[in-house]
Amino acid sequence: MLSRSKYILQPAKRFYSSVPLSFNKYSVKPSSEPPVLICHGLFGSKQNWSSLAKAMSNRLSRTVYTIDLRNHGDSPHTNIHTYETMSNDLVEFMAEHDIQKPVLLGHSMGGKTVMTTALQHPALVSKLIVIDMPPVAMRLSADFARYVDAMRAIDQANPKRQSEADKILAQYESDIGVRMFLLTNLKRDAATGEFRFRVPYETLGRSLQTIGGFIEKTAPFEQPTLFIAGGSSPYYKPFQNQKKEIDALFPNSDLQVVEGAGHWVHAEKPDIKP
Repeated sequence: MLSRSKYILQPAKRFYSSVPLSFNKYSVKPSSEPPVLICHGLFGSKQNWSSLAKAMSNRLSRTVYTIDLRNHGDSPHTNIHTYETMSNDLVEFMAEHDIQKPVLLGHSMGGKTVMTTALQHPALVSKLIVIDMPPVAMRLSADFARYVDAMRAIDQANPKRQSEADKILAQYESDIGVRMFLLTNLKRDAATGEFRFRVPYETLGRSLQTIGGFIEKTAPFEQPTLFIAGGSSPYYKPFQNQKKEIDALFPNSDLQVVEGAGHWVHAEKPDIKP
């Protein structure tokens, strides 16, 4: 196994304690090809990617890991939620599992996490795939703050049926697909029988501005990078308007647009080739 010291390349003053990340591993057979590590978006989890990860592993004949980022899924909670800390978690995960030169794939918040990792630790990454998230600082959709309000209202109502939680959530979000996605974070308390959110939504709510930001003053990532954007997504415009800045960070990149798809490109059109 490679030593952890080879992975922690940042100056000590920028180091934050990492947390162990929960994951699922999909592997058809032993492969010499670099594995794929998948990082979900805000309020997502590794389970959102299970079907696609299985298909990817089968089609590519390589190992695929789906990972819960900190404060999501089954990974630990912490008051610090930044791209630097999430990147450190990912680098430590790679060291712990002796994963060398993987392909990093991330959606939304996970996209900025894998981009941060590639920019700060380029020697550790072979390729990069980013779904619907440009490498620029931008304001997140107001939807996410509204989702935090909805989660708080649901927890305060102490629902004992998921349908009760969905009825409250419908007051904040009309799209049933988005509601079902958010409700994957709802878990029943064995002691009380009430449903509670497993994500620390207050911490994530306080971190929304940070999640909308991005790192500055960094050397470019020279390895192949694929950006996939939803043609109807609000995050598509920066790829057009800030192309010069994006190309400076990722000079060996390509942009593919999935027409008719919104922010959750992989869920809306999983079988469409860009």
